[in-house]
Amino acid sequence: MNQQLLKGSALIIVALLAVIFQSAFTVHQVEQVLIVQLGKPIRPISEPGLHFKIPFIQEVLSFDRRLLIFDQDPQEVLSSDKKNLKVDNYALWRIVDPLKYFQTVRHEEGANSRLSDIIYSNIREVLGQYTMMEIVAGSRADLVTRIRDQANQQAAQYGIEIADVRIQRTDLPPENSKAVFRRMQTERDRQAKTYRAQGEEEAVKIRSQAAREREVLLANAYKEAQELRGQGDADAARIYADAYRRDPEFYEFKRTLDAYERSFAKETTLLLESNGFFRYLQGLHGENRSNTNRILGGAGRGE
Repeated sequence: MNQQLLKGSALIIVALLAVIFQSAFTVHQVEQVLIVQLGKPIRPISEPGLHFKIPFIQEVLSFDRRLLIFDQDPQEVLSSDKKNLKVDNYALWRIVDPLKYFQTVRHEEGANSRLSDIIYSNIREVLGQYTMMEIVAGSRADLVTRIRDQANQQAAQYGIEIADVRIQRTDLPPENSKAVFRRMQTERDRQAKTYRAQGEEEAVKIRSQAAREREVLLANAYKEAQELRGQGDADAARIYADAYRRDPEFYEFKRTLDAYERSFAKETTLLLESNGFFRYLQGLHGENRSNTNRILGGAGRGE
């Protein structure tokens, strides 16, 4: 009898312990829970500590209270100036209403699916109001703030709060990048041709100016040379005239000697009258000798 009482007591104690273990549960400070009774949500619990539920009938669903990361695949958006952009972004979000969260999306995969639609639609709407240069070089903080605020209004119905939205990169699609590169190359080639044409035009002007100045310099130099030559010829003629007036016979003698030098420089036979060109080469007798001495004597005295 005693043994049966002991066994019965032990079974009761085990059952009580099982009931206690099934009814008691703890909530960690980084999580929040939702009590579900027969598949129907009853109440959420967000305070950490020890809590109780009806055993075997109610169950506990746990949700993270910390910030979660939703990293979206790069998506294409269209800017206001009709440029396709590939935007790589991510979002930080948390569960603020476990009951709504369970009733609408139930788990993290469902939440990510909803966040993908919400964030992408708002990115496309907001960025579509700006040009490509404003998106790439403008203030990113203003853009992401607008995207976050608009996305938060839509995510609230799922018990989700979007803490932040960040745009990591904004690139052109590969085909657009190639087209932009080709346009840039064409524009640079056009500018290079323009600069070359302008340089060639300036070179032609400079060469023409230099040629014109060269012709002017040559003309002026030729004019000056001719003036100097004319002045020299005039001075020479004046000097010759003075020499003629002072001693015509000596001048004739000097010119004849110069002619002798030029004539006898080559092997030449001259047939002339002796009293003409060769009169100073005849024998120095009589009148010729006296004339020659007189001429040479006068030249020696500087007459």
